[in-house]
Amino acid sequence: MATIDDFNKLDIRVGKVIAVADFPEARKPAFKLSIDLGPEIGIKRSSAQIVQNYTKEELADKLVLCVVNFPPRQIGPFISEVLTLGVPDKDGNVVLIEPGKTVPPGGRLY
Repeated sequence: MATIDDFNKLDIRVGKVIAVADFPEARKPAFKLSIDLGPEIGIKRSSAQIVQNYTKEELADKLVLCVVNFPPRQIGPFISEVLTLGVPDKDGNVVLIEPGKTVPPGGRLY
């Protein structure tokens, strides 16, 4: 069973999607995201398999939650620097987790 200390090891922050690009080299359909995670962390990149539920236009300025303290991960020719969090819909496609209100980028989940 996980403990509160285990949870506290994760650094989950709110970020604002500032750019979205197609990722045709990905094995599964995905977008390349640039996410502003506030002044402490800055702008990071993430690959997200979310094309079934979102358009590039819908993602612009969207607030999302990201794990920022995992090591970067090579995904094809792209390096994903943060893990953008989501949950599966009824078809198993990713739905992003986002705050219910407008909050500034960089805020830490606790």
